Amino acid sequence: MNVPDHAFILRPLSAEDGGGYLIEFPDFPGCMSDGETAEEALQNGSDAVRSWVAAMIEAGRDVPMGS
Repeated sequence: MNVPDHAFILRPLSAEDGGGYLIEFPDFPGCMSDGETAEEALQNGSDAVRSWVAAMIEAGRDVPMGS
């Protein structure tokens, strides 16, 4: 399992929201992902952070250091 290096919030999603887990990164506005299991959400979250940072760099924007 690949655990993200940055602060994150991992929470289960209700059946109405499709089930599984949601992962959000407070230090990176709008950066989030999900997965059917907590482990999958963590893996997808790592990918989301890498993509978010790459997009910010490409746009010439500052990237927060994270906590």
